[in-house]
Amino acid sequence: MARIFISLSGDGRGHATRVRALTERLRERHTVVIHTSGQGYDFLARAYAGTEVQVRRIPGLHFGYGAEGNVRLGATLRETARYLHRLPALLARLRVSLAVEQPELVIGDFEPALPWAARQLGIPHVSLDHQHFLLTYDLRSLPGWLRLHTLYMGLVVRAYDSPAVARVVSSFYFPPLRRGCKHVTQTGVLLRPAVLAAEPSSQSHVVVYWRRQAPPGALDALAQLRREVRVYGLGQQESRGPLRFQAADEERFVADLASCAALVCTAGNQLVGEAIYLRKPVLAIPEPGNYEQLVNAHFLAQMRAGTWMASHDFTVERVRQFLERAPQLRSDVPPARMNGLPAALAALRPHLGLATDGIPTGTRQPQPAIA
Repeated sequence: MARIFISLSGDGRGHATRVRALTERLRERHTVVIHTSGQGYDFLARAYAGTEVQVRRIPGLHFGYGAEGNVRLGATLRETARYLHRLPALLARLRVSLAVEQPELVIGDFEPALPWAARQLGIPHVSLDHQHFLLTYDLRSLPGWLRLHTLYMGLVVRAYDSPAVARVVSSFYFPPLRRGCKHVTQTGVLLRPAVLAAEPSSQSHVVVYWRRQAPPGALDALAQLRREVRVYGLGQQESRGPLRFQAADEERFVADLASCAALVCTAGNQLVGEAIYLRKPVLAIPEPGNYEQLVNAHFLAQMRAGTWMASHDFTVERVRQFLERAPQLRSDVPPARMNGLPAALAALRPHLGLATDGIPTGTRQPQPAIA
């Protein structure tokens, strides 16, 4: 049995869902301690309350948003400045924790502090996230203007970076790796147990997920559809025509997703991948100013698993056009490949001295770090 520390970005639910899927397998034979902030902490602390999995709150980096839910550069820079001010004390606290508890491995999902502290103490670190696609994937199929944005986004990822003994990139799309990135493990999304256990069916309702708030006019447009719309992410509210506002409930959400006719959502990697695994067509609405979500949206369309539109183009006519096309929108990626969990676990085993889950192979040899 190994002791494993995991840290993740607390911005949104995608990172937390990915870590939840990984933790569910690791906790079967290992001790897992999770470090995160924001929505990630809220989700995982609730999921693991009363279990042997510890979830610890740490300061985190977060996007700054405007009043209409768009990513704002100025607000993001202010969030970053506050984080950097707190970083020295956070690193000192994490170094003490690592030195006392001595985990065999640190896994980082786009959270910089714990991997940096682990490096200072010589503890192996595995990078497992989505964002490293910006440094490792061949993005030449994207429009030129969007590729320019990926260049400066890649600089942010490099700023987060720490040398790792292995790199795993989890994504719902699979373009070729860049030259020199053969060491990277390219996996599908890490599927949580509820998704793996779901039995897909096809009913008439539409599932909608907004991460913070709906785009202006979107709810009015959806209310004009002549079918039930189950809305998640905005909290439980009074029904509005066909709109049913659902409280946060993982089991109910997955059941609704598995049985829906289509999904309308922001263009986050994890949820889009889960929908594709369940063979559900996706209408993605990237958050304004979130260029990572724009990249996801373009790959979704290239895969013919769905389509996307800007939030200001969201109208009932456009949604109806999508629903008419929905039966033809299916990815060619086999569900087994979309499930990245087996490949991610296989990438971790050599760094825990394990041949299979939990079976020792002897003393683990030090592994060279990948820059």
